Amino acid sequence: MDNLTHSLVGAVLGQMGLKRKTALAMPTLIIAANLPDIDAGCAVYGIESLAMRRGITHGPIALLLLPLILWAAMIAFDRWQARRGTRPVTRPALHKGWLLALAYLGCLSHPVFDWLNNYGIRLLEPFSHRWFYGDTLFIIDPWIWIVLGLSAWLSLRRERTGAPRWTRPAWIGFIAVCAYIFANGLITGRAEAQVADLLRRQGQGDALVVASPPPLAFWRRDVFWREGGRYGSGAYALGSGSTVEPGVPTGMDDLRLRLWAKADPAARAFLFWARMPVATRDGDAIVLRDQRFMQPLARDRFMVRVRAPDTASHAE
Repeated sequence: MDNLTHSLVGAVLGQMGLKRKTALAMPTLIIAANLPDIDAGCAVYGIESLAMRRGITHGPIALLLLPLILWAAMIAFDRWQARRGTRPVTRPALHKGWLLALAYLGCLSHPVFDWLNNYGIRLLEPFSHRWFYGDTLFIIDPWIWIVLGLSAWLSLRRERTGAPRWTRPAWIGFIAVCAYIFANGLITGRAEAQVADLLRRQGQGDALVVASPPPLAFWRRDVFWREGGRYGSGAYALGSGSTVEPGVPTGMDDLRLRLWAKADPAARAFLFWARMPVATRDGDAIVLRDQRFMQPLARDRFMVRVRAPDTASHAE
């Protein structure tokens, strides 16, 4: 998910009452919820970063070590302020046990939410390069922004006015988002099951079917399928059923592609990341895309143009 969502998750956890457990609880939760995204710096490598993101910093070793590093940094910061005489007098005592627990809680929330979309996450890196997909939420979900943001704000407002049960809005928001995620998971499952059934009736029983939530319209799914060297799309809407379009060749059987991709780092990175790759010819080049990201706003960001090794090869 986007970093605003991760930050709001940390903030709501704090407003649920965890911020009162120790000094620096709220900044620890928010920073920890974003911490695995320290790999964002690899974006300077362009399309090659697809093979770097959501990997080692989202895997078990990082999820064990990153909270410890943050915990030590927070303790050092608190002591540094105390030595300088700048530690706020209203700040409560620092409880090392609770601070460590919150660092782990915030950090672990990150892969949970990243798994929920269809971009992918390598939860077992470096022990396994396998990608995992939840296909439950769009990578940016304004409905979650609204619910988490409003619940955190209402909770903070009640807290500042001294109202009783100031944590209630945060708890309501947290439960509402959990229910929203669960409902979206059911919608995705229903969409994939219906399209798979339609494809079986058409004689394509072993098709890979992926239902992708579009922005805002959480009751709909863009559906992608591939089987036997062909790929196609479909649609699902809650209460309206599913439709499937005829398939076309994926183009991945082009004999030149494997040879050309070996000499092109961008193509290798793209194919490592791609879940549903397709290839089309464009003059003297082969253009690689992924079915999940072929919409007009995304297709140019997730595309590699591969040429013969003796010509300039570049990513776009």
